[in-house]
Amino acid sequence: MSLKIISPKALDEKLQNNEPIFLLDVRAEEKYNDYHITDPNIINRNIPKNIIFDLEKNGEEGLQSLPQNSDIFITCTTGNSARKCAEILSKKDYQVTLLDGGITAWKQYIDTKHKD
Repeated sequence: MSLKIISPKALDEKLQNNEPIFLLDVRAEEKYNDYHITDPNIINRNIPKNIIFDLEKNGEEGLQSLPQNSDIFITCTTGNSARKCAEILSKKDYQVTLLDGGITAWKQYIDTKHKD
């Protein structure tokens, strides 16, 4: 199964259209607390990547807050850890979409958008 990917621009368009977004940020808690994508249409969850990486060993504890039957948009700093997490979660039948380039790409997109 191929991984669904969304660009920062496409995610922003969904937010502009008032689409509800469930956003899973897999960065460490302190990085998440420092900065994360916010919008009235976003439900944010921060589950550090190591919890998802260790699912096989530890079971699905910690994932109770994830929706089973709707899209989960997943991000990290640059997208690499989020990609691994997305692959793991998709094998568990979660519907995941990776934010291309992660928070770094999102910040660059927002900076560019505000200069226009």
